[in-house]
Amino acid sequence: MNTTPPTNTPADAGGRPVRLGLRENWPQFTLLVVVNVCVGGLVGLERTTVPLIGSETFGLTSDLAVFSFIIAFGLTKAFTNLAAGALTARFRRKQLLVAGWLIGIPVPFALAYAPSWGWIVAANVLLGLNQGLTWSMTVNMKIDLVGPSRRGLATGLNEAAGYTAVGVTALLTGYLATGYGLRPIPELIGVVFVAAGLALALAVRDTGAHVALELASHTKALPTGEHTGLRTTFTRTSWHNRSLRGASQAGLVNNLNDGLTWGVFPLLFTDHGLGLAAVGLIKGLYPILWGLGQISTGHLADRVGRKPLIVHGMLVQAAGFVLALALLDRPLLAGILSAVLLGVGTAMVYPALIASISDHAHPAWRANALGTYRFWRDVGYAAGALVAGVLADALGLSATVIAAAVLTAVSGLLAARWITEHQPAAR
Repeated sequence: MNTTPPTNTPADAGGRPVRLGLRENWPQFTLLVVVNVCVGGLVGLERTTVPLIGSETFGLTSDLAVFSFIIAFGLTKAFTNLAAGALTARFRRKQLLVAGWLIGIPVPFALAYAPSWGWIVAANVLLGLNQGLTWSMTVNMKIDLVGPSRRGLATGLNEAAGYTAVGVTALLTGYLATGYGLRPIPELIGVVFVAAGLALALAVRDTGAHVALELASHTKALPTGEHTGLRTTFTRTSWHNRSLRGASQAGLVNNLNDGLTWGVFPLLFTDHGLGLAAVGLIKGLYPILWGLGQISTGHLADRVGRKPLIVHGMLVQAAGFVLALALLDRPLLAGILSAVLLGVGTAMVYPALIASISDHAHPAWRANALGTYRFWRDVGYAAGALVAGVLADALGLSATVIAAAVLTAVSGLLAARWITEHQPAAR
C-alpha cells in the first residue's frame, strides 16, 4: 500500500513533496542499501581473523582475553544504538550517518598494524561507534521511506545487504589470510568500505520529511500524557510492554549467539584440524545465508506476521548449535551444517524483530524504541563473548556451545509467550 500525501504534505530539503512507499523512494532506498553493504563489510573484517590474531599473533592464552574485543565492540555499539534514537531528536539522520563513517576511518588501519592487543580493543570501540550510528541510521531511514505497510520488506533488505556483506568479507579475509597471513592484507580491504560508505552517505538525502508525513497521516493519535522521551521509552520497550519486551530479549539472545560464534567457532574448528580457508567458509556462510535469507523472510513477515518467524527462527538456531557438537568428529560438515541452520534461523528472526518493534511503537517514539531494542540486541554481543570466555576458560569451548543452544531455545519459548501481533492496518 502506498501513501498519497495530503495537500499540505511536507517537503524535503530540496522543496520536493514527499511520498511514503518503496516504489516512490526507490533511488534513495537503493542508495541506502548500498551504504549498508559498506557498513556490513567493515565489521566483516573481524569475523575470521581477529580471534586468531589474539591467540597466534599476540599469544593470548585466555579465551576471555581473546574475546575482549567483542565485548568492547558489543557494549560500545549497544550504547551508541541507544543514544542514536535520542540523537535523532537533535540531529538529522544524515548527519549521524556521516558522523559514523568519519569515526570509522581509523579502524582498518588499527586492525592491520596494531602493535599490541590493546590497540585491537580500542579499534573495536571505534568500530562499535561506527556500526551503532551507521547501521541505526540506515534502518531508520529505510523505515521512514517506505511507511507502515512495507516495514518487514524494508528491514529485510537493509539487514540482507549488511549481513551478506559481513559474510562475503569474512569469506574473503579467510582466503586472503591463507595466502598472505593474518595481517595486514585482509584488514586493509576495509579502507574501500570506509571510503565508499562515506562518499555515499554524503549523497543520501535526509528522511525527516518522511517522518513528518507519517506523523501527519497516522490514524492513531499519541495518547494524552504518553511520554516520548528516551527514559520512558527505554522502560516501556525493555519491560512494561510485553511484546516489546519479548522482542528485546529475543534480539539480545540472537546476538549473544553471534558474539559467541564470532569468538568460539574459529578457535573450536581450528582446534579440530580445519585451516583458515575452511574456517573462513564457515564464518562466511553463516552471515551470507543470514543476509540473503532476509530478502524473503522480511517480505514473509509482512504476510504471515512477525511472531511465527521469531519463535521458529530461535528454535532453528538452537538446533544449529546442537549439530555443531553432534558432528564435531567431522568438523567441516559440522561447521557447514551449523552455519546453515544458524544463518537460516537468524534470517527468520532479524527483520521480524525490527518490524515487530516498529509495529508496536508510535512514530513519535519509534526511533527511541528501535534504539532501545538495538541496545539490548547488541548487548548480546558482549554477553555472548563474556559467557563464552568464562565458560571456555572453566569448562572448554564445547560447554559454551551447549549453553548457547539452551539459552536460544528458552528465548524462543519466551517470545512465544510474550509477543503479540499488531498489524499496521489496524491503527
